[in-house]
Amino acid sequence: MHMRATKRATADEAAAIEVRGLTKRYGRTEVLSGLDLSVAAGSVFCLLGPNGAGKTTTVRILATLLRADAGTARVAGHDVVRERRQVRRHISLTGQFAAVDELLTGEENLRTVARLRGLPRAAARSRARSLLDQFALAEAGGRRVATYSGGMRRRLDIAAGLVTPVRVLFLDEPTTGLDPRSRRTMWHLVEELAASGATVLLTTQYLEEAERLADRIAVLDGGRIIAEGTVADLKQRIAGQRLDLTLTDNAAYTRVLGALDDHAAQPDPERLSITVATGGGADGVRALLDAVDPHRVDVARFTVRDATLDDVFLSLTDERPAHV
Repeated sequence: MHMRATKRATADEAAAIEVRGLTKRYGRTEVLSGLDLSVAAGSVFCLLGPNGAGKTTTVRILATLLRADAGTARVAGHDVVRERRQVRRHISLTGQFAAVDELLTGEENLRTVARLRGLPRAAARSRARSLLDQFALAEAGGRRVATYSGGMRRRLDIAAGLVTPVRVLFLDEPTTGLDPRSRRTMWHLVEELAASGATVLLTTQYLEEAERLADRIAVLDGGRIIAEGTVADLKQRIAGQRLDLTLTDNAAYTRVLGALDDHAAQPDPERLSITVATGGGADGVRALLDAVDPHRVDVARFTVRDATLDDVFLSLTDERPAHV
């Protein structure tokens, strides 16, 4: 991923998606609060955030399915309100649930979409078969979609969006509900689409997914971008390493948590564990352990590790793990 990201970052200056001051309310609830966003052409950009953060609302506005209350957005060089038809010619949208006809076969689904997009009958048949091959669905192309697995339906859904060439793909939590094997197949597919030069805007709650696929990540919370950058950038914001402490009992947990005060992260009383940001050096770790456990009776074990995207997410969203 990082080699691919470096090549694109130096080669592509234009923005495929440009958002300024986007605001959306439902009644008294403000879902988006002046959102600003810029996605470089040919990159994979991930919107990461808890439930209710505004991810799907953002995608629906950019895909011209929903109108913002304020602000502007341009996709593939076109305004999503004034030039809605032009935007739709250049985009593809795959949501959390596959929008395919279960009564038709896989090939019939693709041929139908191709015909609706204006392709002649022979060209529609050829394009459908080509996409079935590309998305590893050729053997299942003659079967009704009702017999497909969740991962197969999701691949067919994306294939349908690519019947005609597009410049920007919106993938709104495309791996929700998929088993680990299907999820990895989808990751490989997204990587191939990005390698072909398409711009991909991906929303997800899977932190591993964002770390695997994204050139840049924006953490969205409460309708605002609270952090943005590469995975390395975001990890650096909260210190490069973590010290995981496991305490001997409840009393030890309470003592160490009190000693750490505001420096404690991700406290877990059920597991008697606490995480602390650290530079990772031996002297610093030794000093911290001596400070919180001077008699060496409270800490049962400890581990020094690199910060993960989970650490970033929990830190930036005020450590509300119930949303993850």
